[in-house]
Amino acid sequence: MMKRIGLIAGSGQFPILFSEAARKNGYEVYAAAYQNEADPDLASHVDGIEWLHLGQIRRLIKFFNRFDIHEAVMIGAIRKTRMFTDIKPDIKAIMLIAGMKDTHDDAVLRGFAGLLEKEGITIQPSTFLLPELLATQGCWTRRKPSRSENTDIETGWRLAKEIGKLGIGQCIVIGQGSVLAVEAIDGTDATILRGGKLGRGNAVVVKVCKPNQDTRFDIPAVGMDTIKAMKEAGVTAIAIEAGKAVVFNREEMTALADQSGISIVALS
Repeated sequence: MMKRIGLIAGSGQFPILFSEAARKNGYEVYAAAYQNEADPDLASHVDGIEWLHLGQIRRLIKFFNRFDIHEAVMIGAIRKTRMFTDIKPDIKAIMLIAGMKDTHDDAVLRGFAGLLEKEGITIQPSTFLLPELLATQGCWTRRKPSRSENTDIETGWRLAKEIGKLGIGQCIVIGQGSVLAVEAIDGTDATILRGGKLGRGNAVVVKVCKPNQDTRFDIPAVGMDTIKAMKEAGVTAIAIEAGKAVVFNREEMTALADQSGISIVALS
């Protein structure tokens, strides 16, 4: 009998990449996919799929139980703005939220994972079949950060970690020592555009793991869209955390950064 794994799927390419890797590693993949988030093409990359609304926890558990799923991953983004417009909480979701003191997204995800584990479904790290997606340490681009950019990266790193402790976001835009933008509910790319507009060519991005981050899910991610947003906003460098960030299309991303004079560094 083949191994089976559950996939709780949000938006982006990560769920499909994971499904392809899982099948190559001898797994059958059964996806609980969020409507208006997960790519419709995911259906052709998995062995079974159930389309859900946010909050339909009982339906998700019944789907996994039907296929005898005992381990799963949580992969892909959920636009936080959708949490106010497209959620259909069932009694399990209501009880989960009602029993929580802290309803930051990290706490909700940990609570959700804990609930699933009580149902016999262990949550695995999103990268356990794709370790090659994790950022490797070093400068990836031809251009290294300048002295002033390095100073901003050092300052931004410290501030991003403090913001992360508060559960606000993972990303900060900083220029000449001044904080230009902090990631909130609008996401990384919007933060880059906001900060870059204020920086007028003097801005860097720092995106780090929150100090209390559960790296099984919601691990920071960067890719082509990140560099496109930086290019549009006039942001000249980005620092991410080695081993604690997922990188999509690294070669293409680095090539675009080189063409645009942007520096990419992964630091510990």
